[in-house]
Amino acid sequence: MTWEAWVALGALVLAGCALTIAALVLRRFSELRGSLADEAPAAPEPEAPAMPRLVAFVANPSKPAVADARAEILRASAELGIPTPLWLETTVEDPGVGQARDAVRRGADVVVAVGGDGTVRAVAEALVGTRVAMGIVPVGTGNLLARNLDLPLGDPTAALRIALEGADRPIDVGWLRVLNDGSVEDDVTAAAVRATPTKQASRDHIFLVIAGVGFDAAMIADTDDDLKARVGWIAYFVSGVRHLHGRRLRAVVRIDDAPPETLRLRSLLVGNCGRLPGGITLLPDALIDDGWLDVAAIDTRGGVAGWAQLFGEVVLQGVGVRTELPAKIGRIDHTRGRTVHARFSSSEQVQVDGDIIGRARDVETRVDEGALVVRVSPA
Repeated sequence: MTWEAWVALGALVLAGCALTIAALVLRRFSELRGSLADEAPAAPEPEAPAMPRLVAFVANPSKPAVADARAEILRASAELGIPTPLWLETTVEDPGVGQARDAVRRGADVVVAVGGDGTVRAVAEALVGTRVAMGIVPVGTGNLLARNLDLPLGDPTAALRIALEGADRPIDVGWLRVLNDGSVEDDVTAAAVRATPTKQASRDHIFLVIAGVGFDAAMIADTDDDLKARVGWIAYFVSGVRHLHGRRLRAVVRIDDAPPETLRLRSLLVGNCGRLPGGITLLPDALIDDGWLDVAAIDTRGGVAGWAQLFGEVVLQGVGVRTELPAKIGRIDHTRGRTVHARFSSSEQVQVDGDIIGRARDVETRVDEGALVVRVSPA
């Protein structure tokens, strides 16, 4: 057997052990949580808002599920006493920001995003600071914010009822700005770049879940759209396999006013919350309404074995188990801050909530605390 085969076999064994331990820990955690829940007094339920007078739906017609869900949504709206909602469809030129702003101008009490994460981001961008509530009927691939808010997936009627009758919850939003897309020399300061902005530095990009530079963005950029339409979020993992042997990045990262640190890593993630499809939790300490951004520097060495150890780390931290073994070849280093500035040695792909916004060498992120109101289950 070749050494490559031995490494691959070892990696599979490591991953299998991690999954087994995680399953045992999760089962014990669930049992303990259930017993504590039985003993604890019931928490008061949030007060549900009054039924909205005008509801606007901002829908992405490119999603096949939207056409199927439209009749069901309009029928359920009528049954709930909202016979004439606004139905506004997104376009390639405007993915939902203009439609949501139009809905607010027309007096909508609730604006419901019907689509995937891109539609949710666009509607959220328009509603930030307005105090108009955003509902979500998730019909996309990742449905990242919906997962983190524990909204029902695959059931438009249940999601609609929460959007119309649920409780209002203020949450934080993150903003990412590209200071240098790679067209400016690295020794140009951020201040100079702002004075002569590149094409990517013209606006902030909202993110509600996670923004990332490096492996994660390259994986998303390389995902086949046809495969994603057929198998959903699993297509991202198929793409990820092709990038396992990619190069490590060098980055200088500064969080708030702390001294900058030089890092070697595969991905730099900045998140508002951390739950992903497949039961993966990348940022276990992230809270969507705590006024902080959680930062994860992900690195691996040792080829497939490093990625296997990293996968084990992710699985275990998702159930509350942290390992502090020395000299790990796959690791995630966590910290938090309100602003994060990162400069990379080369231009890299950048993603926000699974949408590629281009390439960058120099980015900054910030948190906007409690800036968006979302509808969640009152239970």
